[in-house]
Order: sequence, then structure tokens, then C-alpha cells
Amino acid sequence: CFSHWRHRSVPCLDPSYPWPPPQDKDPDSLSGGSPSLFPQYKGKANLHVFEDWCGGAVRHLRKNLHFPLFPHTRTTVKKLAVSPKWKNYGLRIFGYIHPFKDGDFQFSVASDDNSEFWLSSDDSPSNSRLAAFVGKLGTEWTAPGEFTKFSSQVSKPLRLMSSRRYYFELLHKQDDRGSDHVEVGWRIFLPSLKFEVIDSSYISLYTDESSLKMNHVEHIPQTLASHPGSHLWAAQQDEHGADMLKADPRDTFFLTPAIEASRVENVLVPCAYSPTYVVKDFPIARYQGLQFVYLSFVYPNDFTRLTHMETENKCFYRESPLYLEKFGFYKYMKMDEEEDPRQQAFLFLGPDSESPGSLGTGPSSRHPRWQLIPSELWLIGMTPALPEAAGGLETTVSQQEEGKGQEEEEDEEEEVSDYSYEAGELQQGWLEDSINWQRTFSVSSVDFELLRSDWNDLRCNVSGNLQLGESEVVDVVAQYMERIYTLLRIINVEKRRDTARGNRYLLELELAERGQRTVRLSEYVYVLLHQGKQDDSAEANPDGLALGATEPQPSAWSILYGKSVLCRPLRLSWRQDVMVHFVVPVKNQARWVQQFISDMAGLYGATRDANFNVILVDFDSEDMDVEKALQDARLPRFQYLRRTGNFERSAGLQAGVDMVEDEHSIVFLCDLHIHFPANILDSIRKHCVEGKLAYAPIVMRLSCGSSPREPNGYWEVNGFGLFGIYKSDFDRVGGMNTEEFRDRWGGEDWELLDRVLQSGLEVERLRLRNFYHYYHSKRGMWNARSKKPSKD
Repeated sequence: CFSHWRHRSVPCLDPSYPWPPPQDKDPDSLSGGSPSLFPQYKGKANLHVFEDWCGGAVRHLRKNLHFPLFPHTRTTVKKLAVSPKWKNYGLRIFGYIHPFKDGDFQFSVASDDNSEFWLSSDDSPSNSRLAAFVGKLGTEWTAPGEFTKFSSQVSKPLRLMSSRRYYFELLHKQDDRGSDHVEVGWRIFLPSLKFEVIDSSYISLYTDESSLKMNHVEHIPQTLASHPGSHLWAAQQDEHGADMLKADPRDTFFLTPAIEASRVENVLVPCAYSPTYVVKDFPIARYQGLQFVYLSFVYPNDFTRLTHMETENKCFYRESPLYLEKFGFYKYMKMDEEEDPRQQAFLFLGPDSESPGSLGTGPSSRHPRWQLIPSELWLIGMTPALPEAAGGLETTVSQQEEGKGQEEEEDEEEEVSDYSYEAGELQQGWLEDSINWQRTFSVSSVDFELLRSDWNDLRCNVSGNLQLGESEVVDVVAQYMERIYTLLRIINVEKRRDTARGNRYLLELELAERGQRTVRLSEYVYVLLHQGKQDDSAEANPDGLALGATEPQPSAWSILYGKSVLCRPLRLSWRQDVMVHFVVPVKNQARWVQQFISDMAGLYGATRDANFNVILVDFDSEDMDVEKALQDARLPRFQYLRRTGNFERSAGLQAGVDMVEDEHSIVFLCDLHIHFPANILDSIRKHCVEGKLAYAPIVMRLSCGSSPREPNGYWEVNGFGLFGIYKSDFDRVGGMNTEEFRDRWGGEDWELLDRVLQSGLEVERLRLRNFYHYYHSKRGMWNARSKKPSKD
């Protein structure tokens, strides 16, 4: 189950789980008896609504994170014809159909956009089969009541009995266009009869959900129609183009046993670590701290660049969108010269002719007129003004009227097309685009990564982490490996550049210990520049290169980059078993709270790492029992705090951090709508160092209709709301600003960042692989109020 952690978009099923999934209890037993005994069951069907989800195909609905167990709304409908007059949603309607007589029935479904109607051979959901549908691609639709537009809409004749009830399921997906509707009709199998919408007289509820909390889901039927984990739909998963989905050793390197710290403690000489870009006690204007955050370089390529999104956004290439639209990338290409300049001096357009000498120049010539355009003008998109040709397609209406009589006398009457949509034939004199299939060009190798800097670019949200050169990595690793074990692989190297004092590196190497056991090395090293180089800085280290260390012999690195020494930076060791506290404030977001708790339980199952804690601060949620959900989950530890009043993010985060007693542990200020990679704990720990480093990983915001399996979206380069920091440092900078940011949020993360930087901490900023923010709208969130629907 956890071997494919990063591909999960729903809680995974146990391999031994039977399919179809068994219903633990008859749904009627949840309310105490058969629906025939309860009048409230009759005349209605269960309706589950999944809002704010793009796409027009039912398969898009199945990709929704919360489908089918956690809908946005659970309600009922009185007939199988629904039109909420909304956009980007999906519906699941289910219940029982009661035939009015014995006989053969036909069903038909109509909708805008796609829909599916499933019917069981009895009252069991597990026997449901697809009976009729509208489309599969999301582009198909029908008008209301148009039951015979597609052959797939109409079911085969089905024998039903009036003494029995039949489970049904109706799935509908609506995009952001068209007149939304879905309806199911039926008729006795007679050709002369029309389909009639199934109304309240012939339907009943599957179960009564009115008294159930939103996280109570045991009663919801899971069928072939609705469950995304079924084998029927697993085969429909298309391969996505995101490089980040491909396996990378970084994703699971945390599972490799770590090398004993005592074995590498004295490998390098210690040295003072005091980078020049730290802005301790420097006055920073409000919200300007993000200008002092720098990016780190990464090796090898972690493929965090969103290449699959560059069709829509080409900001990585640092060219104006208008320029690229007009000229493309031709400036990087040098066209080869034509082989015969005399033959290619002019570009001849028009029909073939026996010889140039046969061309006529008079208005009454029966030969076509040739247009001569210098080839160099054609290549750059410029053409001289062309003489108007009688009958040409570009002449205006008035010009056509004026010359109509003369042309009708001189030319034969042209045949007029019977269909207005047929394209007219090109007239003589009309210029077609020229194509030179033999044109070749020369191009030099271009690495656009070299044009980037470690400045925190807030304009381009599809570029990936900065790439670190291989030669530099090999040189640093080679110096280190001279002193320790055999190197198997370079898993990950991260560089923070400081041209004044030296570069800091995080080395993550896979080593062979005595040729037998494979171990993991993950520690910071420092390439410290020579004292003379440091004197350029006002904060030069008075103790020299290293504490009590002698200067090493020059290496290739020293000759190339200036005299330097590889050393171990003091007070920059990260703790591999430190406790991490995830702090999340919540209010009335049952489906998201349940998903977050399930993801945290899945994280524990995938890593078996018990050194993390979930802290939920609940602002009086009414749609679920948050504390009970925590108690029922398989979490190593959790804490629950209930508060009253309106939702306040800053106050909730501060209250959660206040529950942490150990100040030498890490608090991770978190959001509810996050998909975590399996290595999230390892990533937080190695980028947080008490008194030195805080961590603000960049999350990828998924677009509407996207999922971790199909990650379309962009990097949230402006947001710092996901923040890891030691509690002692958090307290030292003053915590959250709960006075200024009370019942609003937005800006509290930048304000906290200002104070963190002013305290002398560095903030690590990296795009984290497979770290996603789920798409959601603000409708119904926290303290929002919805306008009552109109009755029309």
C-alpha cells in the first residue's frame, strides 16, 4: 500500500480488501428498519454534491480527492431531473427505483455535460451495471429532454418487477459552460412511447443521512460506478507529462540507515559559520523580508521545473510573452545560406508556368500574374504591397461591386457553391505561404539555467530549483571522500552561495561501509574562502580559516575558485530524530480535516517514524467530531484544542504552538489542504537548525481538476505560510502577530518572515518534490456565509 505513496490521491486500500467492497450493515438498519416503514424515505433520492471541480467528464469526477465518500453537500432530490444552475461541480444521485408494473423497461439519460446511469439487477449496490451514458470525453452534451441524441443514452430493455426495488446510481459532471442539467427518463419497451422523467412517485432513499456527521461514511455505497479504487477505472489512468512524477532516489533516501555521527565527527576541521547575507538587526520595511530570501542550488536535477506547464507559461526563458508569440525562438537559430543564391534570390509564388518569359503584364492577359518577393523579406515576415488582382479574395465589398460588370463580361461565369461553409478556391494572384522543406539551420547549445541567479524570483512560478554544476559537486565530494568510506551514489547536494565568505553545502551521499552495509550520509559542509578574501567583508572572521586548524594544501578547487578550505561549520548540525509538530487550525471543514488526518496516518504507515505530532486547533466545528476522528486514527501522537468564536488563523497557530512543551523541537505551521511527500519529515528536519535555519518549502498549487497523479498547476513562490522553525526560535522572534491579524488572514506569513530574518536566522527556500496544495475555493470556508439560493 505504501510502496506507491507519492502516487496516492485517495487513502489506499488493503490488497486483501474484497471488491466490490462489502457493506458492513444494511443501510436501512442504520435508521432502524426497512424504508417501506418510514414515510420519509419515499419520494426522494440521496444527492451528494462535489463542488469546485473542473472538467466535463465523469472520469474527472472520479479523480476528485473526496469522491465518493466526502462530498461538499449531502442532501436529497424529489425527482431524477436536477439543474442547480451552477458550474464546475459533480453530482452523485443514488437510491431505489420502484417500477409501477411488471415488464420490460428502457432507461435514457440526458445531461450537460457527461453523465452515467447505473442500475442494479436487485436492491444490492454491488450488482450495479452501466445502463446508459452521455459521453466519455467531457465534450458531449444534450439539450434538456433530448433522450435520443446518442446511441449510448438509451439502455437495452430490462425486465423489472413492481414488487421489487432496484438500486440505481446517477453520476453527472458539469464544467463551467452551458446550461447545466441531468435527467433520467424511462418507458415501457414500446417504440411508440416517449421517455418520461422518473419522478417522486417511483423513487426512495438509500438511507436517511440527515442526522449524520459529515465524517460518518460507513453507510455510503461503494460500487463499480463510484469507487476510484476499483479495477474498472484503474486501467484508465493516463500517463502524465510531469517529470516530477518519475522516481527519484531523494524520495526514499530517508529509509536508508544513517551513518553513525561519531564516524564522521572529526573528518573535517571545524570552522566558524557566519554568512554575509544574514540580516540580523537590519531594519526591514514591512513585508520586505522576502527580498532577503535567497534560493539554493541543487544537484542532480530534481525535475521540479514544471515543463508540462510551459505551453501556457514560458517565463522560464525570460522573454516577453508578446515577443515569443510574434517571433518565437528563431533568434536562437542561424539559418544556413541557400546553395544557389541566383536561383533563390527571389521567391516565386503562383501556379507553374512553362517559362518566365510567357508571363503577361496587360490586364487582359489570360496568364496568371506572378508575384516576386525577395526571399530575405519573406523570411522576416515582411512583404511589399501587392497590386490588387481582380477577383482576389482580399478585395473589399465595394471594390467587388464596382468591378463586377466588367469581370462578368470578360471571364466565364464561375460556379457557385451550394454550401456556404465550403471554402472558396484560391484565386490566381492569391499568395500562399511558402514552405522551404530544405531550409536548415545552425544552433549552439544553450543552457538557460545559467541565466538564473539565487535571487528569490517572484515572477516565474513554473521554474524549478536552481541547478548546481556537476564539476563543482564532484570536486567538493572528492575532497570529502578522501577521508571516509567508499562512495556509491551522490543522492542530493544543495548549495547556498556566499561569494564573500564561502559556500555552504548539504551533502547527501550513499556510502558503502567496509564494503558491506549501505549507509546514508547527510550533513552540512562549508567551503570557506581564504582570510584575504574575507577581509573584503566588514564582518571577517578574526579567527582565520578554522579554529585551531592549519591551512590544507592547494587543490584544483583552490586554483579555480580562489584559495579555500573544506571544513565543518560549527553549530550547523541537524538532528535526525527531533520531534516535528504539525500545527493546523480548523473550522467546519470535515472532508478536508478527515483527509488531513488520513494523510498523517498514512505518513506514519509509510515511514514508521513516530517522532511527529499532530496538533489540531478546532474553532468550534459543527460538521464533525474532530477529537474522535483523531482518536480513531492510527497516529503516533496528537493533541486537540477546542476554541470558541470565529476562525482566526494566527491565533489558532499560536495556540497550537503554545501546547508544545519542548522548546528544542520543531513546529511546522501548516495548512489543511496539503498533500505531503513521504520524505516530508526528513526534509523539515535537515533544513531546520536551532538558532541558524528555518524552512519555508515551496508548495505546488494544483489547478482546478488536478490531482497529485496529474499535477497541473504552479509553484506558490509568494507564500510563506508553510513554515518550519524550532520552537525556541519561534518564541524568540515573538510568535504570530495575533493582534493585527485576527479574523483575517493573508500577510501574516510575510510579517512573521520579516521578524525571523531580523533575528539573524536564515530561511531555506526550496521547491519540494511532490508537495502539493489541493485546489479548493473559498466558498463555505471558515467564517464565510452563503447567499440563499433563489427559488426560480
